[in-house]
Amino acid sequence: MRRYGIIAWFLLILTAGCGPALKKEITENELRQHIQYLASDRLEGRMTGSAGDSLAAVYIRKILKRYGLIPLAGDGFQRFSVIVSAEAGSQNTLKTGNISFVPGKDFLPASFSSSGSLSAEVVFAGYGFSFETDSIKRNDYGNIDVKGKWVMILRGDPEPDNPASVYVPFAGDRHKSLAAREAGAAGVLLVSGEAFDREDVLEPLTGGDPSCGIPVIRIKRNVADSILSSSGTSVAFLEKTLSSPSVLKSFSTGITLEGSSDIVQKEAVTRNVAMLLPGTDEKLKNEYVVIGAHYDHLGMGGKGSSSRRPDTVAVHYGADDNASGTAMMMELAGKFAGEKTNKRSMIFIAFTGEEKGLLGSKYFVENSPAQLPLINAMVNLDMTGRLKETREMQTGGVGTAKGLADMVKSLTDTSLVKPVFTPEGSGPSDHSAFYAKNIPVLFITTGAHVDYHTPSDTWDKINYAGMKDVAGYVYKITERLASDNEKLAFTEAGPPESQSRRPGRRGVSLGIMPDVTGSVKNGLRAELVTPGKPADLGGMKKGDIIISINGKPVKDIEEYMFRLSQLKKGDAVTVEVLRNDKKTELLIQL
Repeated sequence: MRRYGIIAWFLLILTAGCGPALKKEITENELRQHIQYLASDRLEGRMTGSAGDSLAAVYIRKILKRYGLIPLAGDGFQRFSVIVSAEAGSQNTLKTGNISFVPGKDFLPASFSSSGSLSAEVVFAGYGFSFETDSIKRNDYGNIDVKGKWVMILRGDPEPDNPASVYVPFAGDRHKSLAAREAGAAGVLLVSGEAFDREDVLEPLTGGDPSCGIPVIRIKRNVADSILSSSGTSVAFLEKTLSSPSVLKSFSTGITLEGSSDIVQKEAVTRNVAMLLPGTDEKLKNEYVVIGAHYDHLGMGGKGSSSRRPDTVAVHYGADDNASGTAMMMELAGKFAGEKTNKRSMIFIAFTGEEKGLLGSKYFVENSPAQLPLINAMVNLDMTGRLKETREMQTGGVGTAKGLADMVKSLTDTSLVKPVFTPEGSGPSDHSAFYAKNIPVLFITTGAHVDYHTPSDTWDKINYAGMKDVAGYVYKITERLASDNEKLAFTEAGPPESQSRRPGRRGVSLGIMPDVTGSVKNGLRAELVTPGKPADLGGMKKGDIIISINGKPVKDIEEYMFRLSQLKKGDAVTVEVLRNDKKTELLIQL
């Protein structure tokens, strides 16, 4: 960071408590100052629950106070706990006969393992597949009894060099572990063949993964070979044998394995920043317009972080994603505070936890200090710093209220920005949480780029002049939303059904927007039910909690996706839901 940048953001912080500094103009320099701080080495990528995350929240609140906003409630922080890491506890053991293996050297529990102990026979079940598609049916458990036993499974699939392989959707460690549990296994041993991992590395645990319900242990090849030797075979031989997709191989080893999995999940307190600019109209000030942006990012990256360079551990600066949206949100707050044109009150929110599944926005709508029916609209700013030379950008959600599309288009100066309008109200960002509550939304972004989710997303690559133009566009729209006498009338617009590009994937969907936060401890809540899709036609309602599909439990989003992977188009399935604490069984035709 250049010296002037450090001085600039230091002065901003220093003067933040010196009384309101009302402004009327959004400047490139101030946008740059905010982004330079938020995307600095000091904040270490703003991972949710980290020290950098906390520093960012403090900074954002200070700036908004400096511009004259007041806390929406309390001190302006909306605090909640998140799981930030999973660590191996002290009770991880693995033993067969007189051989004891060393945790961290020979084996480690998977981050989604349950804690528990098991002494049982080991059964080898090939790649551990159990699925049926339009082109292939495979069941590695078809001729072997695994009930109550350890199941040893090869990681990956028999087509490791084919990214379009039909096996790809079913090749994840968690998916395989759930399939093993479904077959009756009491524990899973995951081992990497050379084609999957030549170095045979035990990856570090990642945080926030829900338990799959049984112990799952990753073992190195030396451990697997010591078990397989009694059967006269090895991992290398089995991997070679199974390199042909048509070959299935499963067998009992006759070896009893004693093992314990011990997972310790650590929590941290994180926070949304929610500040209020009161409205000027005696009546309309009791309604709200929300302008939001997430400020969290990927921290130091690494495996399990959603970094596009998972092998690189380095600061993921997140200048565009989403220091840019956060900076624009703050500067819009300053301009509105200076202009005082907002008849409605305005809530400016910096969300945390977006990268971990919209945690902050989900928490806000479930615990909002403002009554949700009084929110006229929510405007979400996510990655607004890379306006291209063509001036093209995206404005989503224009179909979520009657007349919204026409209003937005009428306010657009196409000499400055050229929006591409889409109607859908859902998507992979924080506006989805509001849309699921029947609140009209707009999603503003300048789009993805090669630096997305890499350490290369740095402040010097931001188009600050373009940001100023985008901010002017957003200001005109939000000013109208905050000042029109008539409140918007919500209409459903999506979500669109995503289509897989992978050959062989069926893309079976119930047609719901699921709750990905894990807020329901035993089940999966339907945040939105799309009209005309299977769930809607089968009688499912928004807010229903799915607890089973075809009599098989659904405890979380991962188990829900696993159940869907076992279905195909045309199937008639029974779905049990909790509705107002009462169980209801639905018949849904896919």
